[in-house]
Amino acid sequence: MQKLSLPLPAPDALAASQALQQRILDELAQHQGWLPFSRYMELALYAPDLGYYSGGATKLGKDGDFTTAPEMTPLFGATLAQFYAQCLPQISAQVMEFGAGSGKLARDFLSECRTAGIAIERYFIVELSGELRARQEEYLKDFAEVQWLPAMPEAFSGLVLGNEVLDAMPVDLLRKTANGWREVGVALNTSEHQPALHFVERDCNAARTAQIPDADTLQEGYLTEVHAVAIGFMHSLSAMLQAGQAQTGKAAAALLIDYGFPAREYYHPQRHQGTLMCHYRHHAHPDPFYLPGLQDITAHVDFTAMAQAALDSGLHLHTYASQAGFLIQAGIAQVLARTSAEQVMQYLPQANALQKLVSPAEMGELFKVLLVGTELSLPATLLQQDRSHRL
Repeated sequence: MQKLSLPLPAPDALAASQALQQRILDELAQHQGWLPFSRYMELALYAPDLGYYSGGATKLGKDGDFTTAPEMTPLFGATLAQFYAQCLPQISAQVMEFGAGSGKLARDFLSECRTAGIAIERYFIVELSGELRARQEEYLKDFAEVQWLPAMPEAFSGLVLGNEVLDAMPVDLLRKTANGWREVGVALNTSEHQPALHFVERDCNAARTAQIPDADTLQEGYLTEVHAVAIGFMHSLSAMLQAGQAQTGKAAAALLIDYGFPAREYYHPQRHQGTLMCHYRHHAHPDPFYLPGLQDITAHVDFTAMAQAALDSGLHLHTYASQAGFLIQAGIAQVLARTSAEQVMQYLPQANALQKLVSPAEMGELFKVLLVGTELSLPATLLQQDRSHRL
């Protein structure tokens, strides 16, 4: 791995990263010196107090490592609230958000509900990090509808929101070799002056490649990710939504927005180095071992696998669309139009942000929207951009 030239962390942040590295080394010692990459990624992102999402560092916006759609503009959350309104009264007047981050999406969503008179009884946030929950509680203190949950409940009927949630779930790495597929895990390299984490392969069960179309035809050396954790999340989500409908008699749905591809594009022969990427101080790079706990580690989403998991668990696939297609049909232009173009200082930043959200050269095509749920009738306009046939 080539040496990276990235901004240096503050001394306290560096100390936290070193503490996390030691925790990873301790776990390696307990498991014969080898860990699945998914376990390494779980520790790097979610280890209590030290992981990227469970520690105290700023993650989002200009002072963080990357920017998400809610951080760019309130139009995003307002448009999702307008979509939610179109699902009422078929669903319960409740929303549940996973991966709420700073709370910006929740605030924009609830502000739109308040302004537009959209009924909402509860806005649940499932938050594992006490540090993030404390930030969200302060940021959302004016919204009594918000309630925090430490884990996914057994039943829920309403709308689930997950913006850039699936991409942050741990993945396993597989490589095609002359002798078949092997799992790429993490081990300690003790041959150098300083101990360093590195990749080491081992044999894996052939069933691990079930997610990969035409796995046997891919070229030797092909490296990719498989998404057992995210698939498990989809199964749990499906059970929760179906239990919610059984309890209330109302429909339930999950709206998942993320960057990714259908399986045939995800596992394309040309994508032979996979999609794993790291984000540190607005720099993207491929080294997951750089300052663990201080950088984000993500992989693109295999939307075919997510949709199939929902279908296998008994849900309906309502739509799969580009972010641009979904937001436009959900009314983002109409939300922007409330601000007069003559109010240049207010209008232009929002118009520029809208362009980033829907432009094919920006987020419009790379980001996709997957809507799954129990039985739900959607307006025909929302289905005009449906691409389910590509999954």
